[in-house]
Amino acid sequence: MLKIWGRANSINVQKVLWLADELNLNYERIDAGLQFGVNDQPWFSSVNPNRTIPTIDDNGFILWESNVIVRYLAKRYGTSDFYLADLRQEALMEQWMDWQQTTVMLDLGPLFLNLIRTPEEQQEKALIERTSQQMIRHMAILNTHLSDRDYILGSSMTAADIPPGAAVYRWYALDVEHSDFPALNAWYERLQTPDAYSHHIMQPLS
Repeated sequence: MLKIWGRANSINVQKVLWLADELNLNYERIDAGLQFGVNDQPWFSSVNPNRTIPTIDDNGFILWESNVIVRYLAKRYGTSDFYLADLRQEALMEQWMDWQQTTVMLDLGPLFLNLIRTPEEQQEKALIERTSQQMIRHMAILNTHLSDRDYILGSSMTAADIPPGAAVYRWYALDVEHSDFPALNAWYERLQTPDAYSHHIMQPLS
């Protein structure tokens, strides 16, 4: 059975849980990280020397880094329509997945931490304003890309939608300015059917 270490309110763990349900995988999730500990125990470093979550054990195969886990599970257990084997389509899929991690999260991460996990009197107002405006610019890019397609790579959902989809919910859930992005919003609504997205991603921010 697939084993997933990670707390359910972590955006990186949520990506993996959402995908696992989309693929109808049988898995066990073990609370780990922050208040749950586990990843701070000495034995965990032999599983993941970074001691980060999520970390998976797929029948003895250990893997960490959320977007890599998403790629692996999608390629191993997904259909050819879900993980596109064409070299260029695969590259585009990885492009948007990495864009979420290396561009969007550079602003969404600090914005989330300031608004959700920092007492109001300690929040960095200038940082909140700057990252809020940057998020609008990022979402404008995605909105433009989605203006002529239902999903990131075309007419159906693929692994490319998983990381950006997780980030977009957090952005919509934060009390910040949201510009009118009709294509982005339509895609966001599509992701909510079936229920895996709403069950794992659309959780109270904490």
